[in-house]
Amino acid sequence: MDAISAAAAERGLKMGLSYAGALLPAEAHALMQRGAKLVDVRTKPELLYVGRIPGSVTIEWQSYPGNRPNPEFLGELAATVRKDETVMFICRSGARSHGAAEAARQAGWQHSYNVLEGFEGDKDAEQHRNTVGGWRKAGLPWIQS
Repeated sequence: MDAISAAAAERGLKMGLSYAGALLPAEAHALMQRGAKLVDVRTKPELLYVGRIPGSVTIEWQSYPGNRPNPEFLGELAATVRKDETVMFICRSGARSHGAAEAARQAGWQHSYNVLEGFEGDKDAEQHRNTVGGWRKAGLPWIQS
């Protein structure tokens, strides 16, 4: 186990997670560079209007509008990521991706991780995102349509 996986596993233990661990955005980016799959579970409108991560796989966890669970999520994941591969999940803030990582682990993906802080991070005192944590705040690669 490398240093990033060990740190993520340690965080996961402290948080009582059922899956392999919790990554910080920069750690997830580093693992992507080594071939790990990053699955962005945000909705299509979020990807279109807020931005997306080059090289990530996009599979909605919930659909828009209505935030209904995507009944095809695990099937779409299986068509994209082998169960023996490292898979990391990201959303806006880390909440939906937690659910996705948990579902993937229960379905047999042993190396399933959540990306803490998500793409936009938590809200600041003025209720704005992208100032407190997150992929974008960390200065990691992203593009906007």
